Amino acid sequence: MAREKVLAGHAVRRLRRRNGLTQAAMAEALGISASYLNLIERNQRALPTGLLVQLAERFDFDPRALSAGEPGGGAEAIRRRLGDPMFADLEVDRGEVEEWLAAAPGGAEAFARAFDRVGGGGDVVAGAGDDPAAAVRREIARWRNHFPDLDAAAEALADELRLIAADLYGALVERLRVRHGLAIRILPVEVMPDLLRRLDLHARQLQLSERLGVASRTFAIAVQLAQLEARTEIDSLVRGAGFADRAAGRLFRRHLTGYFAAATMMPYARFLRACEATGYDVDILQRRFGAAFEQVAHRLTTLQRIGARGLPFFMIRVDRAGQSSKRYAGASQSALIEAEGRCPLWRLHHAFDRPGETVTQLVELENGERWFTLARCVRAQGGAVGSASQAVAAEFAIGLGVAAAQAPALAAARGVDPGGVATPIGLGCRMCERGDCPQRSAPPAARALLINERERGVSAWGFAGD
Repeated sequence: MAREKVLAGHAVRRLRRRNGLTQAAMAEALGISASYLNLIERNQRALPTGLLVQLAERFDFDPRALSAGEPGGGAEAIRRRLGDPMFADLEVDRGEVEEWLAAAPGGAEAFARAFDRVGGGGDVVAGAGDDPAAAVRREIARWRNHFPDLDAAAEALADELRLIAADLYGALVERLRVRHGLAIRILPVEVMPDLLRRLDLHARQLQLSERLGVASRTFAIAVQLAQLEARTEIDSLVRGAGFADRAAGRLFRRHLTGYFAAATMMPYARFLRACEATGYDVDILQRRFGAAFEQVAHRLTTLQRIGARGLPFFMIRVDRAGQSSKRYAGASQSALIEAEGRCPLWRLHHAFDRPGETVTQLVELENGERWFTLARCVRAQGGAVGSASQAVAAEFAIGLGVAAAQAPALAAARGVDPGGVATPIGLGCRMCERGDCPQRSAPPAARALLINERERGVSAWGFAGD
């Protein structure tokens, strides 16, 4: 932590103005020059961790504001909005966006709010910007998907359960029976055709579908314990989020109960030690903690305890159509998570054709960022589409990634040179400005389309450059 640096000019400027200070006055309080503070506020210098500590001590600054308060969601989010066809003739490049954010963060935030309010088209959309799922994603990102109080409570519960029985599932069943008077009953599919879990308070039973595997049954019971024994912590977090929409509050509560359940199955300290000892080998972690691939993948995005941080993974879950149903950036802050589109050159999609295998890849974005990613196809527990005789199991590709520089710590990246050849990818064709991509399906939204009847390039879509 001592050497970690971040660009946080907008947050520092907002803090200074909130305290009614000039740059000279704040610089004097921090023991730095006014010119150095000016460079920090303009994002021309990173914010050293030592200075971040001073801001927290002297001005009651919450470090979480660094990830939560980036105007308009940051440069990539602003660029996605500028990708709307209404701005195509302006051809605003990445450098201009970054200069705008540094010089006028308030104006950038105002633009983002106005654009979101009109839904990107010009007509005001009722409730635009109030999508419950998007609001919950922002709150999870604000915490970097790490909730210390929940982790501590779950770790304490896990320690107690180890005293009851070596088998976690048996210990959870006994805890529910003794402390809460609830029995576990596994019911056949014909009795619960459309449900995987149901709490029957009249019968004092937690009823689980026989479709659920062992890991999913353990998780379901841990979710029930979260609702019963972590209510205080969860209620506090939901209230603190201040959602205007009740649906968002309930969705956030569901995320938190699932977080607690996963933290009970994979207690923080033990899980982190196992990660470091195995090179974050997901297969070994699954077996050691009796968890499913997706459960382990999600848990990897939460390892942000102060003084005991794991690698900053991101996780995404997509279906065959490329639609995402889960996105957790954790501390990675990767644009691959926030992008609405996905590049077909990213092998995340290849996982569907290689069930049971882990697909790895070194990729490079247009801005030079490099990521090591791994993906695997999983089937949803109990989820099927169609009649019983022709049911098709729901499938998803789970993608994980870390910055390429951190890949050598991973067992899955053995033999991979972080600085070696990487696949150039974008954030979806409408956001990507690579001109020589044969896979391109559409021109960039922020570039004018060029048609030349005498020439045909590698890509069928020619467009104006910077």
